[in-house]
Amino acid sequence: MTSTLIDSPLLRMVDATPTDFWNDSCAVTELAYAVERGGTGATSNPAIAVEVMKKEKDHWVPRVREMAAANPTWSEVELTWALIEKMGARGAGILAPVFEREGGHKGRLSLQTNPANYRDPLRMADQAVHFSTLAPNIQVKFPCTAAGLQAVEEATARGVVANITVVFTVPQAIAAAEAVERGLARFEVAGGDTSRFSPVCSIMVGRLDDWMKVLIDRDDIALHPDAANWAGIAVFKRSYAIYQERGYRTRLLAAAYRHRLHWTELVGGDVVLTMPYSWQVRFNKSGIDPVSRIDVPVDPHLVDDLERRIPDFVRAYEPDGMTPEEFSSFGATARTLRGFVSSYHDLQGVVRDIVLPNPDLKPA
Repeated sequence: MTSTLIDSPLLRMVDATPTDFWNDSCAVTELAYAVERGGTGATSNPAIAVEVMKKEKDHWVPRVREMAAANPTWSEVELTWALIEKMGARGAGILAPVFEREGGHKGRLSLQTNPANYRDPLRMADQAVHFSTLAPNIQVKFPCTAAGLQAVEEATARGVVANITVVFTVPQAIAAAEAVERGLARFEVAGGDTSRFSPVCSIMVGRLDDWMKVLIDRDDIALHPDAANWAGIAVFKRSYAIYQERGYRTRLLAAAYRHRLHWTELVGGDVVLTMPYSWQVRFNKSGIDPVSRIDVPVDPHLVDDLERRIPDFVRAYEPDGMTPEEFSSFGATARTLRGFVSSYHDLQGVVRDIVLPNPDLKPA
């Protein structure tokens, strides 16, 4: 694999199973750690970009100042997006050798479309096409809402490799794969070669668990104490079985790690696991042998308890539990979209503090 000098559970997983893992950040030191241990991709979003600014302050603060000086009429929004794009291109460069080695099927860096445009399919699609010009191995993230799915189809038809995110449910996973298939069909009819495409659908398993726990407290639900930690895994495994049965060309990706089951229970599938650096380190120190468990069903008693007590789990677990028009109002979706928009504004604030420092504060 990537190194004969490093032995880690994640590297053994990549070598022995179809399962890949990505670094859940474009921070270069963390990404290099992942690639050295078998990582084949990376991702970014506004919250990640804020964290990268903190971790790589010495690199990025001067770059923001240089961009501001070179473009004196640019708004904070323009500077923020230039920063995001430069971060993405830098991460894509680290993954370029993987991309070349794997013939373009792996080694991509995912950039997220403007979360504030979550209601506008055309703006998302246009921005995605632009992102694809930044590097050959850029993949573009879209939210799995009715508008986002329209953007996925349109952008795919225009040659963009999609990563459908803000996904928590089986019906969302199905709708995402179907949108990609429609886009691929249009691209092929226009004479395009889809063999280089490697679309993914990112189920945020931990965030569904989080939403179950919010509902338990909000609605005074007496749920089995283990059940909420299995909600995302149950949705992922059911979605995976449907994907295998229907032959979708999209791969499932698990995101939003909260505990080790989000790793160990998904090993063995032809899937991607996107992990923050801290979780990679934890797993690599664990001594756990990553054996295939993707086909091991979740305890039916836990699934039954979730279905009987939490209506939102039924909406998440049943393939026809929701329509695309209902996706944006699902609790986990609304919470995550709101968080992404807030992080986007936070990143603009970081840029503002660099370009227009607060005179009331002592210089750093």
